[in-house]
Amino acid sequence: MKGKVGLVIGLGVGYVLGSRAGRERYEQIKTQWLKVWNLDPVQAQVHKVQDFAKEQAMAIPGAIWGGAVKIVRAASDSGTPGQRLDSAIDASKDAAEDVADAAEATAKAAEKAAKKPAATTKKPAATKPATTKPAAQKPAPKKSGS
Repeated sequence: MKGKVGLVIGLGVGYVLGSRAGRERYEQIKTQWLKVWNLDPVQAQVHKVQDFAKEQAMAIPGAIWGGAVKIVRAASDSGTPGQRLDSAIDASKDAAEDVADAAEATAKAAEKAAKKPAATTKKPAATKPATTKPAAQKPAPKKSGS
């Protein structure tokens, strides 16, 4: 699935950048893209992804900070330098596991959020005001007298 999305994006970018139609066609493509980008459903998904990223980004730095604190405490404990070194090494291994667990949990949450169907709110389509035009009357076809 990722390969297909990447291919489509690559083809689109290649078309836009390599278009022989020049600047005018580029501006048309850009205008259409901005229309799509500014649609309410698209922006709702953009905000959803931004909020999710903000929430998940906090998990990893917290794990890193906690690991750094553990290592410093282990290195500053009482004991011989060899014991403190061993304690710091053990604490760093534990901290690395904690960071890996936080990263894995973040990745799983991202996969789960990506698979969850988006809640779409359907709005009625914008309608143009109806204009009444008199119907053009066509003359009745003449029958040939054969």
